[in-house]
Amino acid sequence: MPDTFTSTTSTSWGSNLIGSIKSVFFGLILFVISFPLLFWNEGRAVRTSKGLTEGQGAVVSVPADAVDASKEGKLIHVTGAVKTDAPVADDQLGVSATAVKLIRNVEMYQWKEHEKSESRSKIGGGTETVKTWEYKKEWANGRIDSSQFKHPEDHENPPAPPFETKTFTANQVTAGAFTMSAEQIGQLTNATSLPVDAAAAEKLPDDVRDKFKVADGKFYQGEDPGTPKVGDVRVSFQVVNPTTVSLVGVQTGQSFTPYQTATGTTILLVEEGALTAPQMFKKAQDANTLMTWLIRIGGFFMMFLGIFMLFRPIVVFADVLPLFGTMLGAGIGLFAFLGSAILSFVTIAVAWVFYRPVVGIIMLVLAGAAFYWLLSVGMKKKAARAAAMSPAPVTV
Repeated sequence: MPDTFTSTTSTSWGSNLIGSIKSVFFGLILFVISFPLLFWNEGRAVRTSKGLTEGQGAVVSVPADAVDASKEGKLIHVTGAVKTDAPVADDQLGVSATAVKLIRNVEMYQWKEHEKSESRSKIGGGTETVKTWEYKKEWANGRIDSSQFKHPEDHENPPAPPFETKTFTANQVTAGAFTMSAEQIGQLTNATSLPVDAAAAEKLPDDVRDKFKVADGKFYQGEDPGTPKVGDVRVSFQVVNPTTVSLVGVQTGQSFTPYQTATGTTILLVEEGALTAPQMFKKAQDANTLMTWLIRIGGFFMMFLGIFMLFRPIVVFADVLPLFGTMLGAGIGLFAFLGSAILSFVTIAVAWVFYRPVVGIIMLVLAGAAFYWLLSVGMKKKAARAAAMSPAPVTV
């Protein structure tokens, strides 16, 4: 049986029009939600930035070799060598390492469905859609439910492997004389590969030792790693084991808790390597800036999509002549883009008037100037078209 299937469906102009009218409601929801999202994001960004500035002014750097009781309850910065109380182990497979975390990755070779769709407008307003389903054998975590495939026949995946992907964490992790909190340990994510060898295979439990072999630094269950078959399983390992960490938090006994800022945010920073307190706060400010821009872009896209969906019925109505519908769709897309850009900018400016008045007022003035410029350009073009359509004067 072929592993690629194609289906062609057609929808009438009336069905497309009804569908576009229904989408207006969803577009309205996106449009409305985008405003509070953008406004909230600016407040979050300002509160976080002010909180980090407050923390940077309050933090005290202390040596890691001893816990100073006089710094109890204060925001401190520490850089120290990482140690664990005992090796972290995967008890099911007998693999262990002197590390902060041991990560077991379990993959199975199985069928995966790839779907793509292409639509084109037809004269009369209808739409022809061509869908293609392609089935490939790939390595993937867990088990892909093949019963949900469009064409599950001859693409059935076997039961899930007996083991699952899992992270094992050391019971106690220290940086010098200080003990890292569970939240701080959770922020350590820089993992490196931990290959297994024949000695590791000898430590496998009796019930799985005969099922696995070692191939390319991984445990492999199957006949030939070079030509995998559906149902083959491979297990690889990674470790998180920084040699040095830099920490910022409130000294609580020998450990750390988050610092509560006046703006309502919290500070508990972790960085791998030896970083000064200013460097750590700079990275935190940079991360806040990046998050702010990502949410801004998300809010803008929600607004753009919402406006476009509000006018979508007009495009579908014009699709009776596909070329005209395409041109009208491009025009509405441009209108939605410019409208979203202006409205997003105004929303952000209003938020900054609330949180930082001087900057917000400047942004509103710029937004007003941009709107006036667009309006004047439109009026000039309208006047030019009217002049071009006027009849030339008759001379005798």
